[in-house]
Amino acid sequence: MARILVVDDEPNVLKVLEALLVQDGNEVVAVASAEEALDALAGQPCDLMISDLRLGRGMDGLELLHEARTRAPHMPTVMITAYGTIEVAVQAMKEGAFDFIRKPFRMEELLETVRNALRHRRIATDQAVLDAGEIELHFGSLVGESEPMKRIYGMIERIAKTDTTVLIQGESGTGKELIAKAIHTQSRRVDGPWVALNCAAIPAPLLESEMFGHAAGAFTGATQSRNGLFLAANGGTLFLDEISAMDLAIQGKFLRALQERRVRRVGENTYLPVDVRVVAATNESLAAKKDSGEFREDLFYRISVIPIDLPPLRHRPEDVPLLVRYFCRQQSEAQNRALSIEPEVVALLTEYAWPGNVRELENAIACAAALSEDGVIRRENLPPNIAGSGGAGDTATDHGKTLFTAMDRASGRGKSLREFLREKEREYMRAVLLRTGGNRIKAAQLLGISRATLYRKLEE
Repeated sequence: MARILVVDDEPNVLKVLEALLVQDGNEVVAVASAEEALDALAGQPCDLMISDLRLGRGMDGLELLHEARTRAPHMPTVMITAYGTIEVAVQAMKEGAFDFIRKPFRMEELLETVRNALRHRRIATDQAVLDAGEIELHFGSLVGESEPMKRIYGMIERIAKTDTTVLIQGESGTGKELIAKAIHTQSRRVDGPWVALNCAAIPAPLLESEMFGHAAGAFTGATQSRNGLFLAANGGTLFLDEISAMDLAIQGKFLRALQERRVRRVGENTYLPVDVRVVAATNESLAAKKDSGEFREDLFYRISVIPIDLPPLRHRPEDVPLLVRYFCRQQSEAQNRALSIEPEVVALLTEYAWPGNVRELENAIACAAALSEDGVIRRENLPPNIAGSGGAGDTATDHGKTLFTAMDRASGRGKSLREFLREKEREYMRAVLLRTGGNRIKAAQLLGISRATLYRKLEE
């Protein structure tokens, strides 16, 4: 959602502009004079200003443009002018206006100009971020200044002081282990061991021994006694990734270890005390696994005392330019050469949906840096699925395969082209709504349609 300042001394025009821009998913501040516009800018920054050149009283549009550029140099301005004042509009362009629209204007023309101006601002902002100074690393490893990440930082600071079990949930590649490590480094256990285990990487028969240890002769191949990871993490933090993959038989023993704070090695009868803080993580819905009987209910409530839900990267696109710059600097140091990236590429990366999240972005920058011959990352240096995405987030290859498969099915049922296209439109709209978490404003923006059109199509 963009915040747009609209300035026009004609009440009817002001109402039409406000309604049109709000319907397109923007927040609008509508004022009737240049003086009110400057007061609005002083109160809260705006992403774009739309102003009539001829204002009835006080400053005119050109004077407002000059003053606004002084106060908000990165805010683009679109001027509205009548047919008889084109020369003045050209002068406004020379003064720094992004574009001008002639009265009477067409709605689609105005919206297209507004979208282009906002895109221009975003590219300029992204490049400014890339050219800025140091990147703030939160807790030594986390990058991001979006509101969702700031909330995560606040949670880390609060829960690190406790020994309560934490469950981190989020899609693959969102940085769950980094969050867990940040909790450890901020806790009183920072001088104790940090031990990590991927539950999905260990076969179920061996997981018990890996976690609790075993005595010599406990099973074939156990030639000597061995402490498990619980004992190895004594006094520190044990991070269990992909805990949803833990076998039901092991879950009961794990629950007992958490409750009694002691473990029994495989093949022994004695218990050993442990002082361990457990942080678990999963990329699946643990609640759904609990409901289906695949995960113990008592263990679910025991490990999810403090839940942290990590947002996918597509829900915090404002962090993408920061992450791009961070990964570019990493690659620059690794390759021992200066790297830069074209602004259009930053814009593309910001609009891409990132199904693989931060890990996919890191790999994309590593790929592009390796393929760049002159140190400038261009669109053609990106992985093909991203370079050809146009920001949509689906790979061209997969999308093509999906279409061909659907067409084969359609032809088998005698489906018409119109029916096929309507079906694909519905599928794509559902996918976009899922990606935006049901946010219809964001969905309409990604689909490139107005909210009114989206609501109508949803009703259909």
